Amino acid sequence: MNKIINAIDAISGIGGWFAGGLMAASLLLALAEIVTRTFFGGTLYIADEYAGYLMAAVTLSGLAYTLRERGHIRMMFLIHALKGRTHVIYNMICLAIGFFFCLGLIWFTAEFFWDSVENKSQSMQLSETYLAIPQAFLPLGSFLLALQFLAEFLKGLALLRQHTEGLQINEEADELGR
Repeated sequence: MNKIINAIDAISGIGGWFAGGLMAASLLLALAEIVTRTFFGGTLYIADEYAGYLMAAVTLSGLAYTLRERGHIRMMFLIHALKGRTHVIYNMICLAIGFFFCLGLIWFTAEFFWDSVENKSQSMQLSETYLAIPQAFLPLGSFLLALQFLAEFLKGLALLRQHTEGLQINEEADELGR
């Protein structure tokens, strides 16, 4: 079980690095648009459209990494009241709910993606981008998030069984801003 958890954590880490790379690409695109407008009096025409695609890809690619690192906003008042096994079990219930939500999210985003593939949908912008390409990040990112929810649930099981050797288990930070 620990090998599966560590493999999923590694995949989420790759998703985080990929999201960082996409964010850098978005920054470069914005800088290229600024330079083009400032010094050449023109525009790239695609900067706004592709910045939107990149923002969606960054968000979905980085969600699993953010969950792994405990970066999502959580309501902590009940968590702080619970201790020991009760705390772990409550956390596992929340993680299971998140996992099943992600299964639905995978289904709907995959349908959305596949509809674009079948209909050969293109952007209404000047670029006429084949929309299946940016939409592919939606089910992929949802799948990565579901995997990470599963890994966090399995970490809870490992905590209950006290078999946590070799696992990276992050605790919730009590202070704001980690």
